[in-house]
Amino acid sequence: MSAKSSVATPSWYGAFELKQYYQKSMTLGIVIAAAFHLAIIGGVLFYQYLRDRASDVDAVAVVRIKTLSDIAPPPSMTQAKPQIEVQQPDIAPPTIGIPTPVPDEEVVEDVRFATRQELAELSAPVVAAGSGGGDSVVIDIPVEDYFPASDEFVAVEEMPVEIFHETPDYPEMANLTEKSGTVWVQALVDKEGNVRDARVLRPSGANVGFEEAAVEAAYKNKYKPAIQNGRPVAVWVSYKVDFKFRK
Repeated sequence: MSAKSSVATPSWYGAFELKQYYQKSMTLGIVIAAAFHLAIIGGVLFYQYLRDRASDVDAVAVVRIKTLSDIAPPPSMTQAKPQIEVQQPDIAPPTIGIPTPVPDEEVVEDVRFATRQELAELSAPVVAAGSGGGDSVVIDIPVEDYFPASDEFVAVEEMPVEIFHETPDYPEMANLTEKSGTVWVQALVDKEGNVRDARVLRPSGANVGFEEAAVEAAYKNKYKPAIQNGRPVAVWVSYKVDFKFRK
């Protein structure tokens, strides 16, 4: 009895057809992918072409300036501004008077020049007391009560001379802080030599009471009054007061 042996052989059936089908599918896929990419690239290029063409239409012409004479005036000067119509008012024009010539012998001259007294009254009218219901003005101010202003210049022959000087008290704050300073005082000396007004002309800057002490002492000073045309007059004088700390 002979044994029958069976040997398994590999089956290659359909391998060739499968390979052909695979190649066809691969080729078709490559073609489709290439067409898709070409369509995208073509669309992008076409869009750029349309955009460049539109920008060329709206592009502003470039003007090259080589010299200063090539510079044109700005549009605000060359362009005409819109005109606003203004309606003229309906007003009748004024009539112009035309002089009528007359003979010289018929001309009447009525010219009168003001006298010196009339001119004086115009510049300084006289105020008279009224006898009726009106008010009357009476100027009754003594001449000696007129005092010059602090910045008014008064021409005198002799300036006031101090005959008594009140030494101001040294402020307590300045003594505690050991400060020194100088104060310029301006005082109004009347015709009797008394101080009518006093003020600080230039402070010391120490802020320890020098100014108050100097002004308080100024009212106690006594002067020989100023002389103008042989008569005493009121004038302003200025002087300095030194405050020195002494241990």
